[in-house]
Amino acid sequence: MAADLSGKRLQLLKEAIPTLSLMAVLSHLTDPIGPLQVQELEEAASPMGLRLQIQRVATSDDLSPAIAAAAQAGAEGLLTTIETFFIVHRARIAELATKHRLPAIFPVRDFVDSGGLMSYGPNSLALYRYTAVQVDKILKGANPADLPVVQPTKFELVINLKTAQALGLAVPQALLARADEVIE
Repeated sequence: MAADLSGKRLQLLKEAIPTLSLMAVLSHLTDPIGPLQVQELEEAASPMGLRLQIQRVATSDDLSPAIAAAAQAGAEGLLTTIETFFIVHRARIAELATKHRLPAIFPVRDFVDSGGLMSYGPNSLALYRYTAVQVDKILKGANPADLPVVQPTKFELVINLKTAQALGLAVPQALLARADEVIE
């Protein structure tokens, strides 16, 4: 599902910035899900009139140069693929994106809570609750192999207006109205 949502994130940032034409994508391609997400983004970008600039990141030392290079090359937005590596470094990524004036959309709300502009993805709290229910069943004797694999069903769009203001970005009212949460 991570790959399927990548195109939706691209679409949402394009809605926030209709003039967006060059998008930087940070990807940790050593993670097996990274290339699938990049492929999904490439397929989604063309019909939207977007060009992608893939910035491969392998270590935390690569973050600052990758984001700086994207800004220097004229990127007008930033997106990260969803890998644990990026979640661990979310505060730094959000800070660097704002420093380089790159409006960014992320796969989980933790980035927005850390100062990122927008996120769209599964509701983490709902996932944690579901996990707790499954663990409870296992502790009560259920065989894990008998439990169904369930995809997330609740997704959330979160927008940080403080960051939008810092970037000089006016988020369209239509997008704000669709947001599950707006941080002011």
